[in-house]
Amino acid sequence: MAATLDSYSLIAIYSAMSVYTLAFIFFAVDLAKRSAASATTATSGALTEAQLASSGTGSTATLTRQPEASVAAPRYPFERIAFALTVIATVLHVAAVVLRGIAQGFVPWANMFEFSLTSSAIVAVVFVALQFWQNLKFLGAYMTGFVLLSLGLGVVNFYVPVKPLPDALDSYWLVIHVFVAALATALFAVGAGLSLVQLLQARREKGGKGLGFLRTLPDSIRLENLAYLVTVVGFVFWTFTLVAGAVWAERAWGRYWGWDTKEVWTFIIWTVYAGYIHARATRGWRGARSAWLALIGFGSVLFNYTIVNLFFKGLHSYSGL
Repeated sequence: MAATLDSYSLIAIYSAMSVYTLAFIFFAVDLAKRSAASATTATSGALTEAQLASSGTGSTATLTRQPEASVAAPRYPFERIAFALTVIATVLHVAAVVLRGIAQGFVPWANMFEFSLTSSAIVAVVFVALQFWQNLKFLGAYMTGFVLLSLGLGVVNFYVPVKPLPDALDSYWLVIHVFVAALATALFAVGAGLSLVQLLQARREKGGKGLGFLRTLPDSIRLENLAYLVTVVGFVFWTFTLVAGAVWAERAWGRYWGWDTKEVWTFIIWTVYAGYIHARATRGWRGARSAWLALIGFGSVLFNYTIVNLFFKGLHSYSGL
């Protein structure tokens, strides 16, 4: 029964990956269309100014202003299609997690494959859920690409069949500790995406040159504020992860802190993001410096997830490989 459910989970995973790929393509096409549209708008605007200047020589120049109501709001059909595909892929992804969990008989994040499967699903769910707060669909190519890459690497490199849970992980703390860590990681991923776009937008605003689709996105200050809000919430969850991990360590190993590699890197990540929040709030680190700190923080998260889990030995060596 467990093997059958696991096979169904794999079918759902491959189906989700296929739909994520389509969503990524449509998001990329949307960005290309935006770039072309903004370039056309900029060119026509320059021609209009030139025509007004020439008509003003020797005769009275007249400027006819179109009523604001007649100006149609921009429409992005490819973005809507891409987001609909993202929702479908996320549903399939979550179904794969549920099937693997039923096959496992416990929460499906006890090894690297299961954690890759579940954490990438949480990233997708958080991205979809955030649309009810702010329209962040312009991050779609980045988010679907990140989820697709994480899921693909997990299936290809980390897959292990269903097997009994190690005694050390047979605890309700596994449910709490890892889930909250994955939730924080998802928010950090969104914050990093916003910070990356902020850097690109600030460069365009300063020099007048940049990718065309940036003209259709919020300005750099708005992007920075959004990144800060998302990252602060992620930092709260990561703080809980650090505390919950210490409590679980005391229950499992009889001490709250043992300088295990995983513990140290969890604290390093916490320190980087604490520095980001403190520097921005009290030292006036805004703009590029703030964005780079957020990116360094997310880079630390990725290092902790990949290099530390795979190449460092310690009490947290539960990759299953």
